[in-house]
Amino acid sequence: MDNLTHTLFAATLARSPLGRAGRGTTAALLIASNAPDIDIVTAARGGVSYLAWHRGPTHGPLGIVGLGVLTAALVWMGRRRLDRRTAAETVSPTPDDEHNASFAMLVAVSMIGVLLHILMDFPTPYGTKLLSPLDWRWFALDWLPIVDIYLLIALAAGLLFGRVSALSSRRNAAIALALMAVNYGIRGVAHHQALVEAPRLFGPLLPQRCDAEPTSASLVDSWPRANTATPRDGSGQRCLVEIAALPTFVSPFRWRVIAQLSNAYEIHDIDLLDPRFRRPAGDTEALWRVTVRFPNQSSPQIAQAATTHLGRVFLGFSRFAAARWVVDDKTGVATVRWTDMRFAGGILTLEQPVRRPDPFTAVVRIGADGRILDERLGR
Repeated sequence: MDNLTHTLFAATLARSPLGRAGRGTTAALLIASNAPDIDIVTAARGGVSYLAWHRGPTHGPLGIVGLGVLTAALVWMGRRRLDRRTAAETVSPTPDDEHNASFAMLVAVSMIGVLLHILMDFPTPYGTKLLSPLDWRWFALDWLPIVDIYLLIALAAGLLFGRVSALSSRRNAAIALALMAVNYGIRGVAHHQALVEAPRLFGPLLPQRCDAEPTSASLVDSWPRANTATPRDGSGQRCLVEIAALPTFVSPFRWRVIAQLSNAYEIHDIDLLDPRFRRPAGDTEALWRVTVRFPNQSSPQIAQAATTHLGRVFLGFSRFAAARWVVDDKTGVATVRWTDMRFAGGILTLEQPVRRPDPFTAVVRIGADGRILDERLGR
């Protein structure tokens, strides 16, 4: 999730009973709810470093404990300094019915703030390394986009219209949290339905699964996985590795369905409110005719590029990496390019390919003598 959503969610929690545990809890919630993204400092060493470390240890068990204690310590020291300054400037102290939160309470509240940040990142297709540094795999639910405008509207409205009184503040916070839960529920159901409709989307383009036995769908997706791109029987025939449905920015009912094949990716945008999906399966138009196909090639050059530092980092980050390569006839230089299919195409549609520099494409250039000439993110 974006940091504005994290901040609005923390401010909403501060109007719940959690925020009435004493002075300092609101500040602790606001800081802790954004603290895991402190890993942005790794971007100072470049985009590759950021891909390697973003949503890593700061989003794992050690991050919950470490950032929770650090946030509590900062709020505790800041509050004590402010109290001393206030006491020095006040001639006749006035009674105050709000007590200071204890350090233990600040630690507990801060750890909750960090944990909720991680849990809000988890349902996005970008994913989160929930167990790092113990386990560096990514985990995701694929329910919400990284920026959910409906969640932003619900949280912002709850804060804006709850400023009249303490009672309205608490009531509107409860309503905002309830709307947030409803949004999650709708997106979870819609995600399941998009996967159900996937076979009708791809039609005859969808081959049999690579696995000899059908596998049950998993609620939580994780990667990188063992190499399943080659059929177990070694026949080299095209087969289906996985199908995923990713949320879009516009509507909880519009999804991008990705079919990962052994040699390509086929992508189709779906609107679950389309009346064609309410007809019998045999009475639909040939929806598969508008499927977009991205090749996923294999070659010794691609295998060599995968051993570079960029290749290891990008393939560890990318859930659906489509590889392509080309050789310059004059110089013999081979250019290998991977594109993460989660971010291929425009922001909302597949109408145009990506033409801007982006961190979700990796390029490695290999000389005719086999030396690595260049490796970088972007086109």
